[in-house]
Amino acid sequence: MTEALRSQFLSLHLIETLAAVLPVRDENAQPKTLVFGGVERHMITSQARRRAERVHARNRANTGRGALKGRSMGVRTREWAILAGRELESAHGWEKERTLVTARAVMEASGLKFGDPKKKTVANLTKVLVFAPSDAASRIADHIAGQAAEVEEWRDAYLEAQARAEAAKKSRRGAKKKAGSSPETEESEETSTAEPAASVSLPPLPKATRDAVLLALAPRDAVDIALYGRFLAEIPDSPNVDGAVQTGHAFTVHEAEQIEDFYAAADDAKLDRKRTALSFLDAADEAGAGMTGYQSLISGTFYRHAVLDRIQLRTNLRVAGMDGQEAETAATEAEKEFVNAFVEAFPEAKKNSTASTGSLPALVLAFEGERPYNYASAFQRPVDESPVSAGGEGPAGPAAVRRLLRHHTFVSRRREDLRTARVLTYDPEIDALLAELGLPQSLTVVERAEDLTP
Repeated sequence: MTEALRSQFLSLHLIETLAAVLPVRDENAQPKTLVFGGVERHMITSQARRRAERVHARNRANTGRGALKGRSMGVRTREWAILAGRELESAHGWEKERTLVTARAVMEASGLKFGDPKKKTVANLTKVLVFAPSDAASRIADHIAGQAAEVEEWRDAYLEAQARAEAAKKSRRGAKKKAGSSPETEESEETSTAEPAASVSLPPLPKATRDAVLLALAPRDAVDIALYGRFLAEIPDSPNVDGAVQTGHAFTVHEAEQIEDFYAAADDAKLDRKRTALSFLDAADEAGAGMTGYQSLISGTFYRHAVLDRIQLRTNLRVAGMDGQEAETAATEAEKEFVNAFVEAFPEAKKNSTASTGSLPALVLAFEGERPYNYASAFQRPVDESPVSAGGEGPAGPAAVRRLLRHHTFVSRRREDLRTARVLTYDPEIDALLAELGLPQSLTVVERAEDLTP
């Protein structure tokens, strides 16, 4: 292991203050919460955070920005058959009628389950989200087009067998209904229908085609799959990946505070008529908003935490087919981009009406260790934002920074594996606070997110 990798885990801790936002909601469109330290706190789930960070890194890579520019990235979707069908049409000139039915049949026979064929909205969607390299659809389409005669001959036989199996199933159901009304015929009816149903078998997908589909859907060199992992149970021989990133739920360091914001949306046409009304009655008739309602918004200072397992990341990349040097280079780039996404990315719910994605953290703390370190316990006692003169801790942002750094300094004196700690702030008040606190020599202040990694 190189000097830069003398510690396996990179721990990241962040304090951020948000005002009047709603980054994530529950099934009732309410802010998510948890109880911690005896009080209710607002929560931003790890799922929302991980998706925001993954998409942030992928978009940067796909547009030639960031440490992962030019690297293969993944896409998580249920639409792989639709995407493969579009590739067959656009890149290989297939008629639209042939494309989707072929792509769906091939992927279904490979082991993926699809929605009810009688429901158009889900018929061509896989039952589960499949996280695969972004070029998986074009690879599948390329193989189908290259083996068109064999694949289409198999497809026709497969669809015909499916139709016969479905007909046999319907016949058996009808026989059972009849048997329910006439018990004496149950045995004879079941005997006559069970045999045809059992005799219908679907022709197996040609091995070369199934291998091509599995290779297309395999993680391969998609860096974000190596980072965040994936689980695909429907195809046992398609490899799963243990993620190298661990993400905690973000929560407020103080008790939750929520507002119900009443809003009124204007109807432009009604207001225009009102302004040009020729009489009092006309103006009165057009009074009132076009639509009204309530939305829940939250404000608060959040603690956020994530960990990168450097060894797991390199293992994932090597298993995907990279040699040692290539895996080392890709892992170094992935670590830089992961840290950048942790600092920069934000869930996009209500981003236009709250400008939440413009938030910057008050403080980021990064350090290496031989195990992950979660500092949630520093905030088990909720911050009391009443004035210091009244016995409180003052505003939650500076109070949380003080607690986090005090907690880290205390732990560092007792754990020899903690090293090369770095802090970053985007808040001038916090910057002044850092100077006031007199940080230990083991803690370095940096000015850019990329400097948070060695």
